[in-house]
Amino acid sequence: MISFNYETDFQLSNEPLYQNWISNVIDLENCKEGDINYIFCDDEYLHKINVEFLNHDTLTDIISFDYSVGKQLHGDIYISIERVTENAQDFDVELSNELSRVMIHGILHYCGYKDKTENQKTLMRSKEEHYMKLLLDSQ
Repeated sequence: MISFNYETDFQLSNEPLYQNWISNVIDLENCKEGDINYIFCDDEYLHKINVEFLNHDTLTDIISFDYSVGKQLHGDIYISIERVTENAQDFDVELSNELSRVMIHGILHYCGYKDKTENQKTLMRSKEEHYMKLLLDSQ
């Protein structure tokens, strides 16, 4: 089950659309949907998690905690709306575009994709673009 939680004023405009999209991506990646929680928050909230759990004293747009068991995906995905908004401005893209990229990025990590090397980053970006197009096509 995919759930959305809010620790900020932000709210997704169409939760069922995003739930269906994420579920479809999980199916297309031959994985099984477990309990996946998205927590939308601000920089301060995510920075605290970054310091406390990862020992990183930096701002970030996303932190995901993967509790998956084999191909059954479970986890918590924290997203800073402040970071995503700033990144959208920096990359000159719509907020909805950058947000969907970050949202599916966390799922792709759960599916086993990495982004440490250039080849891994290229594949990850390609997967993000492909699945973002599916979202646009479903709207």
